[in-house]
Amino acid sequence: MSTFERYLTLWVALCIVVGVALGHLLPGFFHAVGAAEIARVNLPVAVLIWLMIIPMLLRIDFAALSEVRQHWRGIGVTLFINWAVKPFSMAALGWLFVGWLFRPYLPADQIDSYIAGLIILAAAPCTAMVFVWSNLTKGEPHFTLSQVALNDAIMVFAFAPIVGFLLGLSAITVPWDTLVLSVVLYIAVPVIIAQMVRRRVLRGGEQALTRLLARLQPLSLVALLATLVLLFGFQGEQIIAQPMVIALLAVPILIQVYFNAGLAYVLNRLSGEQHCVAGPSALIGASNFFELAVAAAISLFGFQSGAALATVVGVLIEVPVMLTVVWIVNRSKGWYEGEGPHASRVTRNQ
Repeated sequence: MSTFERYLTLWVALCIVVGVALGHLLPGFFHAVGAAEIARVNLPVAVLIWLMIIPMLLRIDFAALSEVRQHWRGIGVTLFINWAVKPFSMAALGWLFVGWLFRPYLPADQIDSYIAGLIILAAAPCTAMVFVWSNLTKGEPHFTLSQVALNDAIMVFAFAPIVGFLLGLSAITVPWDTLVLSVVLYIAVPVIIAQMVRRRVLRGGEQALTRLLARLQPLSLVALLATLVLLFGFQGEQIIAQPMVIALLAVPILIQVYFNAGLAYVLNRLSGEQHCVAGPSALIGASNFFELAVAAAISLFGFQSGAALATVVGVLIEVPVMLTVVWIVNRSKGWYEGEGPHASRVTRNQ
């Protein structure tokens, strides 16, 4: 690990401060950058995400995707967390904290809207950013790609019914343009670009690909930090104007992230899955597809609604919180592969 990577947490903290400060000092610039979007998908952020994930996608050999079948336990655990646990656990946490414990400290007319935003946030599993988290935990890239593709397919059919059930709405307005464009921009296009580059570079042998990946690794991390500055810059005014509301809404989101990540991690260990699968499984199980969540909240409740603000809070804490999950997964590898009722099977699968 390079010195830059070793102090990534420090760089993240600095980028948060810089982003908030710049968002407050230069609101016009960030409004202009934020307006550069199609179907509520921000194009500058999309480009930065390409820079983050294409180097990771270069590692994927499509000929080896069939080997993902051996990781069926990890796939089963992740699907269980994403679709049977996460939306419902967030609904319970929203009702507990926002609807009861924090009710006296929040605008009374926005309570239900805040809870709705939290539910929408949890009902859509993350897509592009999980490639970054998986890479930082040395996760199995073929498993990560397969799991993301599977979640995207399920999302088309399950997102609206789950949100509608939990919100008690008979009809959910799914922003299909945002959903489709996000999948194309964050999955299809970078996969195609990465495979074209991989095929060309491999003409020079495996060493040529290794050298290219070494050169691109710092670029991925710089793009991650630049994305963080933009995300916090977009909401710099909101953070300064409503710090208490944002802090209170962050509590159930934080609990939900660590609960679902921890549950997925432990279930993978109990099932005997490898650590290189358990890491991305936990991260996919905990993270959210915030572009879709924000778009759905705005479509249903309006731009100035509590629901929209709640999904934006999810955006703000996504990167720093997921980095702490990455740290926990990496630091606990010895425990994961150590003594335990299923340790021998985990070790044998390595």
